[in-house]
Amino acid sequence: MKIALITENSQAVKNEIIEKALKMVVEPMGHTVRNYGMYGPDDAQLTYVQIGILAAVLLGGGAADYVVTGCGTGEGATLACNSFPGVICGHIEDPLDAYTFAQINDGNAIAIPFAKGFGWGGELNLEYIFEKLFGEPSGQGYPRERAVPEQRNKRILDEVRAAAFRPLEDILRDLDPELVRGTLDRKSVREYFAGDCRCDKLRGLVSEILDGSM
Repeated sequence: MKIALITENSQAVKNEIIEKALKMVVEPMGHTVRNYGMYGPDDAQLTYVQIGILAAVLLGGGAADYVVTGCGTGEGATLACNSFPGVICGHIEDPLDAYTFAQINDGNAIAIPFAKGFGWGGELNLEYIFEKLFGEPSGQGYPRERAVPEQRNKRILDEVRAAAFRPLEDILRDLDPELVRGTLDRKSVREYFAGDCRCDKLRGLVSEILDGSM
């Protein structure tokens, strides 16, 4: 599994801490972490709205299988991510949130409130969150005797979302071009996306955006 880490501008200084905790937990499981920044205050800015755009592009193109993100409260990143097709993002504050979201809702992105209660032991909470999120296959249900109705509800949610959203490529073309280009025109996207993307159509559109021809 490729796991993308995306950090919002107000929390950029924590990027290294989050990446370290994430890699320590998931790399022994065989997963790969792609750090899409922000790496610090001098990196190209990412607002929580742009997090939603980038998460949708990475998941929609198959360049990432899961997105770990967040902002000060986690709310903005959650709302932005869930505004796009193909992204089911949970607001996660602790390991129990992580486990129940994985097992009941079977999403593909989480948003953490990195400015709330992130003091002594903050990195430990991250490690425990990632352990519960990725420690076993998701979508198994919790409690286990609720697995069948929960899996049925997840399929219904997927069908509702498929009917409710337009294709991602159409959405990207209709958004403010400077907003989209400002989101994608960053070193990490140029370094990872083209090689990791499994959708030729989306790869081509991102290329158009980056070279300014869209």
